[in-house]
Amino acid sequence: MKFFLDTANLEQIKEAQALGVIDGVTTNPSLMAKEGIAGKQNILDHYVKICNIVDGDVSAEVISTDFEGMIKEGEELAALHPQIVVKVPVIKDGIKAIKYLSSKGIRTNCTLVFSAGQALLAAKAGATYVSPFIGRLDDNSTDGIELIRQIVDIYNYYDFGTMVLAASIRHTMHIIKCLEVGADVATCPLDAILGLLKHPLTDLGLQKFLEDYNKLNK
Repeated sequence: MKFFLDTANLEQIKEAQALGVIDGVTTNPSLMAKEGIAGKQNILDHYVKICNIVDGDVSAEVISTDFEGMIKEGEELAALHPQIVVKVPVIKDGIKAIKYLSSKGIRTNCTLVFSAGQALLAAKAGATYVSPFIGRLDDNSTDGIELIRQIVDIYNYYDFGTMVLAASIRHTMHIIKCLEVGADVATCPLDAILGLLKHPLTDLGLQKFLEDYNKLNK
């Protein structure tokens, strides 16, 4: 499974890249706003900065909700850098835009997916990635991990090439559960990824090793 970092924070991206386990980055307008990045040119420049840090795909989201606007933005984003994947919402014009962009060789990430039916339409339109938001489903008393399992099973059964990118991951156990059900990618906050390192027995074991070493080497 690939790990993407879900942020627009350059320092976190550098830290994750240095860790050696990050395969890409996902962003959205909310994450850009969180970093205080405003203005079209500043946002476009920021995407390029991210691409220059990581080696893998970087999802950059359109903000238009009509077909023509999404096409114009999508082509502009894709032209920024070869690593850019155009992020498009799963609405009627979004599906049309994914079909068009895919036909032009532009990779896409269909976002804000909350059902298997939406994921099916995204795959049929040729999306490179589909992003089910598992945390937001959990917030609304729906099993987000079960949706990931359902989409993975459908894609495998019908041999769709679209990759399942589990999004809206809130904590480390979300990552483990996504692994168990076969997600292709998990996009996560840095804290959730670093949480994979944590175990009390590791801390106790290391402490014991160091204590024994110090006893013998006074």
